[in-house]
Amino acid sequence: MPSTSRTTAHEQDFGLAVDRTAHLDDYTVQFVTIRETHSLKDMLAGLPGSHCRCPHWGYVIDGRMTVDYDDKQEEYGPGDAFYMSPGHVPAAEAGSEFVMFSPKEELAVTEAAIQEWMQRAQT
Repeated sequence: MPSTSRTTAHEQDFGLAVDRTAHLDDYTVQFVTIRETHSLKDMLAGLPGSHCRCPHWGYVIDGRMTVDYDDKQEEYGPGDAFYMSPGHVPAAEAGSEFVMFSPKEELAVTEAAIQEWMQRAQT
């Protein structure tokens, strides 16, 4: 059975957050540490409806997350297990830590849009 941990996952430092990522078959596992309070709203602008279309399942270890949908807002805190359905915009407070599971191919589309936005923002 494939497995990973925070110490064996590949680390990517984005400044605002640190992602430790591993792929387990068709799913991606991310151990996320938020350094600065931020929303992904602007970074998702290149996706349809400016919302993430990838579903995510996860668990909040520390801090607080807010997830906006067109018709509602959800909040998650320490000890909460969550499901973000497609069509969301997440935000998290500094100091938040969570583990998230996402379909690998769908997450790749979202990550490509975020990467493109980051490259444009730097120029």
